[in-house]
Amino acid sequence: MYVAAHIRDLQSLPLAQIAGAAELLHAAHAANRRIFIFGNGGSAANASHFATDLGKGASDALGRRFKVLSLTDNVAWLTAIGNDYAYEDVFVRQMENYAEPGDLAISVSVSGDSPNCVKALSWAQAHGLATIALVGAKRGRTAELAQLVIEIPDTHYGRVEDAQMTVLHLLCYAFMELPEFGSNVI
Repeated sequence: MYVAAHIRDLQSLPLAQIAGAAELLHAAHAANRRIFIFGNGGSAANASHFATDLGKGASDALGRRFKVLSLTDNVAWLTAIGNDYAYEDVFVRQMENYAEPGDLAISVSVSGDSPNCVKALSWAQAHGLATIALVGAKRGRTAELAQLVIEIPDTHYGRVEDAQMTVLHLLCYAFMELPEFGSNVI
């Protein structure tokens, strides 16, 4: 049952939106802008994985580095912000240190309603960053805030996280397998 439903999710991936996200990544890379990615739980792991693949594999293929940072990876900073301010501030407080207009913020959340992701995307939008939200079928507030939404048409957390990682791999491999970045990247 899980595999059959996962296959349906993969067959339903919104390829036009994924290609649009690849274009935003390409534009950020071309302009030497920063890319911030964040999420909670399994989505945090996916964010870390994406930052690694984009920062290493895709950068190696292009010969120039992506400036990508997973905001889920500095445990000391996350816990200091969560303890001293609020858990909903753990991503936005990091972006306040580094983000500039023209950078790109990517939220990964199955529900789309994680308060820390919502606050970070809201801040990013207000400060001139391009924004992408990867969400499940419930969409949530992040889908309302982002300029580009990639929705996985399922509400099952495991399958949505699996499909979101596939989307993130597609984005990385658009650069790793096609470093000249043509119009048919996805």
